Amino acid sequence: MAGASLLTLLDDIATLLDDVALMTKVAAQKTAGVLGDDLALNAQQVAGVRAEREIPVVWAVAKGSLLNKAILVPLALLISAFVPWAVTPLLMVGGAFLCFEGCEKLVHRFLQGAEEVDAKPLVEPVDMSAFENDKVKGAIRTDFILSAEIITITLGTVATAPFLQQVTVLSGIAVIMTMGVYGLVAGIVKLDDLGLWMTRQGSHIAQKLGYVIVGAAPWLMKTLTVAGTAAMFLVGGGILAHGVPWLHHPIEAVGAVASQWPAGAVWQVLMPNLLNAVLGVLAGAIVLAVVLLGQRLRGTAH
Repeated sequence: MAGASLLTLLDDIATLLDDVALMTKVAAQKTAGVLGDDLALNAQQVAGVRAEREIPVVWAVAKGSLLNKAILVPLALLISAFVPWAVTPLLMVGGAFLCFEGCEKLVHRFLQGAEEVDAKPLVEPVDMSAFENDKVKGAIRTDFILSAEIITITLGTVATAPFLQQVTVLSGIAVIMTMGVYGLVAGIVKLDDLGLWMTRQGSHIAQKLGYVIVGAAPWLMKTLTVAGTAAMFLVGGGILAHGVPWLHHPIEAVGAVASQWPAGAVWQVLMPNLLNAVLGVLAGAIVLAVVLLGQRLRGTAH
């Protein structure tokens, strides 16, 4: 009898693990797009950090990301259980914040950049510790929003599953996504060091490949910087569009029409993302204008 009970228990555990593995795979597929945005956003966050400090900065952000998910997983479960209607509004607030940050980066780069260069002395001491701390805080803040989207998408995948499976899948996705993103980020930021090491090897082919990697690494980081800002608008605009049916449905309709064009599969993906990005830029500009107006009014009041 005891043996039969043990076998039944083992069978139940095996079934549970199989269900968890299946749901984790489905959730990972659905969140793969956010993983790409997360990678681009976080890789560009280490731009300007000294080479020997790149891995410590990435590790600091990775720990912050795990803490974000340690907060978000139980919070998502509580919200889903008691106030499920609050998930979409909270996501939209996060989406608007992403758009605001993207717009703020653009304004800082294109409107203030030239003035700051003119105003700065040729040699200016930089507090690298404060600079790194600002980078880490900014990356963790951005990660919080993207992690919230990942957790919410995953929660939607396991919404009808038993509570234990929800916890297991959400925790598994949180760890897998964090390891995936920051493992890749660490690899990307150390590409130049790999290339330099290869240039010092005896093999002519290795040296040539090393020079190619060293030359390509700065361009890759610049590309990721641009992609990271674009991802803010794509993700933020997409979140806002999904939360407003009268925006989401027309965007979907445009994608359906675009699918009939030549190379329709490409346009079907490109057009909705382009419209999401435009929406993100507009939303970011509105939020930035409100924030700047609030700061000006507060300054006038003082």
